[in-house]
Amino acid sequence: MATPWQCLCLILILIISILCQASSIQLPSKNGARYLSIFWSSNRTLSVSPKYNYETKYFQQKLDHFSFTHLPSFRQRYLINTQYWLGPSRLGPIFLYCGNEGDIEWFAANTGFLWEIAPRFGAMVIFPEHRYYGESMPYGSKEEAYKNATTLSYLTAEQALADYAVLISELKRNLSAQACPVVLFGGSYGGMLAAWMRLKYPHISIGALASSAPILQFEDLVPPETFYNIVSNDFRRESTSCFRTIKESWDVINKVGQINGGLAQLTKTFHICRELESADSLTNWLESAYSYLAMANYPYPTDFLMPLPGNPIKEVCRKIDSLPDGASVLQRIFEGVSVYYNYTGKVNCFNLDDDPHGMSGWNWQACTEMIMPMASNRTTSMFPEFYYDPKSNEEQCLKDYHVKPRPTWITTEFGGHAFKSALKAFGSNIIFSNGLLDPWSGGSVLKDVSDTIVALITEKGAHHLDLRAATAEDPDWLLDQRSSEIKMIRDWLDEYYGEKKATFSM
Repeated sequence: MATPWQCLCLILILIISILCQASSIQLPSKNGARYLSIFWSSNRTLSVSPKYNYETKYFQQKLDHFSFTHLPSFRQRYLINTQYWLGPSRLGPIFLYCGNEGDIEWFAANTGFLWEIAPRFGAMVIFPEHRYYGESMPYGSKEEAYKNATTLSYLTAEQALADYAVLISELKRNLSAQACPVVLFGGSYGGMLAAWMRLKYPHISIGALASSAPILQFEDLVPPETFYNIVSNDFRRESTSCFRTIKESWDVINKVGQINGGLAQLTKTFHICRELESADSLTNWLESAYSYLAMANYPYPTDFLMPLPGNPIKEVCRKIDSLPDGASVLQRIFEGVSVYYNYTGKVNCFNLDDDPHGMSGWNWQACTEMIMPMASNRTTSMFPEFYYDPKSNEEQCLKDYHVKPRPTWITTEFGGHAFKSALKAFGSNIIFSNGLLDPWSGGSVLKDVSDTIVALITEKGAHHLDLRAATAEDPDWLLDQRSSEIKMIRDWLDEYYGEKKATFSM
């Protein structure tokens, strides 16, 4: 969200993303959508305790699938579980999650829906890791892989999709399971990949569940103010006074930051570990928190992005509104944002550039092909007003990576303009699921395109909530959404098995 993806994711995220300063689906910056890079609290480290059983394996991948140049290969990590798989003789299905911008174990731990439905389908479960994230590093290490534009040039969605296509094809061949149907899953950027893979490699899978997948967040397909308007509406829905306090805070922060000793004062007020160099860095940090709170506005406590209470925006606004009369705007904002950055109360100070989930590669993707225009309208948004400036975005990317963004490449590669007619003519078996509390829902598909490309919408859902594990606190509308998804997946498989049976009986 705001120099803060930055998931479906999250995506969202969400991304979140889930990332250094400025970046789900994990956040948009004023110069473009670095939407999955996250600001984290100090001393937070990634610790994923596997909730589900799987083997960790590695597959030797080509660095460049689209040339015959001799380049070094790399080891792609993937997680696999065959405990409930019916096997090739019974055409057991394969459920493949399209790994997104971060450590694959993190996504596996937060995609309980996939693990929970696998037994009833007799499915194999596979979580391949996205190249340049987690342990799937070309050139042997992250330092080498991220060295410059030449080594990073193979970090693209197209290469990642080719990785998944090659991996699943080889695994099926090795297991004599060529006839076993594959169903794709993904949230946020992973949901985008699942939808795009279904369209680009229709022979690889029979269907895709794309949750919180903002495939229309490019060029002018949706208004650039959409993301921040939804975040703002989430806060205004809880409390108009909370909304107004946040809206007022930006001018206060800027004024304090400009006075002598002001940055030191802001550093102290917000418990930042190192003295702020500018008010903008604090502004970005706050924007990121509000955006991720909207993504993770789940009805029960979670720790997907940060340890958070249920309905966290409600708790933020309660903190902001409950301080006694006379409390300053900055005091109120600090109490509120602490719900996101320090709900456990264990953090003494905040570091603005932690990246525990290894998502900083998204900054590169957001400077090359993932160009998602973002803007904020002062009338409809609680955020500072700004406009998307492609020239400024290009200058920043040239400075950071010595590359120029390609803002029209995603729509050229995967479509977007007149997407309804295109998907209706050439696509099938895709579920676009979205919760309208999720700011990334505004860039997703919110209406049915055809009988087989459908949109499942929930008013109170947040970033790819449907992909999370079932809990005792799940509301009825979430249970209904998941039931609909299960039924559609069952229908895809029944149709596939019916066609196979007809073929064999001919």
